[in-house]
Amino acid sequence: MFLDRVKIFLSAGNGGDGAATFRREAHVPRGGPDGGDGGRGGSIYLTVDPGETSLRDYRQAHHFKGTPGGRGFGQRMHGKAGHDLILKVPPGTGIFLEETGELLGDLVASEQTLMVARGGKGGLGNVHFATSTHQAPRHAQRGEPGEQRWVWLELRLIADIGLVGLPNAGKSTLLAALTAARPKIADYPFTTLEPNLGVLDFGDRDQRRPTIADVPGLIEGASSGAGLGHAFLRHVERTRILVHVVDGADRDPEWGYNVIRDELEAHNPALLAKPMLVAYNKMDCAEAAEKWPAFEKARRAQGVAVVAISASAGEGLAKLKVRLAELLPDADELAEPTETAGVVVHHIESATEGFRVDRDGPVFVVHGKKIELLAAQTNFETEESAERFQRDLLRLGIDEELRRCGIVSGDTVRIGTSELEWEPDDWDDR
Repeated sequence: MFLDRVKIFLSAGNGGDGAATFRREAHVPRGGPDGGDGGRGGSIYLTVDPGETSLRDYRQAHHFKGTPGGRGFGQRMHGKAGHDLILKVPPGTGIFLEETGELLGDLVASEQTLMVARGGKGGLGNVHFATSTHQAPRHAQRGEPGEQRWVWLELRLIADIGLVGLPNAGKSTLLAALTAARPKIADYPFTTLEPNLGVLDFGDRDQRRPTIADVPGLIEGASSGAGLGHAFLRHVERTRILVHVVDGADRDPEWGYNVIRDELEAHNPALLAKPMLVAYNKMDCAEAAEKWPAFEKARRAQGVAVVAISASAGEGLAKLKVRLAELLPDADELAEPTETAGVVVHHIESATEGFRVDRDGPVFVVHGKKIELLAAQTNFETEESAERFQRDLLRLGIDEELRRCGIVSGDTVRIGTSELEWEPDDWDDR
């Protein structure tokens, strides 16, 4: 089964906790803090493997998790870093955030890599929090949580030439005639249920080896979701050339030609700006030969290149190859990825300390990247750490905002995954 779109869940590894330890040595009765830092969590990467042609590896597995970092130790020993997880995808894979549809990356080149979920930083050990007035801190940070996100992987095949046309136009037969590909072929519509790829060999005098994609047949309304072609229209977006295969033996080849043009334009108007060659197929049939002169005249009037062929009988294929060779770029350009490819979006981490307070029934919910991270890194079972967090609430103005919203003693405050009970006597220690 060909799989070209799948949703997966990524959970990078959490950072390891920092250690709150003190030197314990003979003749050193008051050893200072020596807690080491936690190790970073393992990140998750996607990398391009040219040997992959679909997303079939993700048909069953949808959840992937990075390994956490190790916790710190005494004697300033840092925890081990978590192992990164590297997932392989085929060339032409786009990665989109499930929540917003935002593009994270568009991977096309061999071994091109994108970090899709960052591992959490390791927490700082208590050695970092010693000051001249506080020489024995018991506070150490917990590890930072790793990123968690749902993403869509969407494959758009990378091919130099794309074959498009109505069902039963003869695209698979033409692919088999031009390349060594052996797609399923039968004399009825919708034989092709997934894209097929082949490599065209021009002969010893031309070293270019362009790839050809046979896209499942489109029908009227495909751009709006009708028929089998809707899911595969994206696969012609990266092609350099489109070969529009027309069934000359059809009742009305002109109508069939216009249907495909309309669907390509409705899906993406830029598709009609690509170099296009019309292959008028099935010239071995009397009906096609009879309609050929009128069809050719109409295309020439439009300035559209057209070649008469019979894919099954092998007629006109030499001329078709010549026209394709003329339209394709030279070998150097052919070796480079097509346009609109290879995008990696770089996101700058915001350092804002902004926040907002909402209500979830009786619970006061504080949102804000800075304060949620501080809460995740705080060990509330350690009195010193809890007091430090209370000072953060005062410093950031969250304490004042909660009071303005009407919080009273005993109310619950949720910050990230932490839930705290409001005790104004404790939190008023200014």
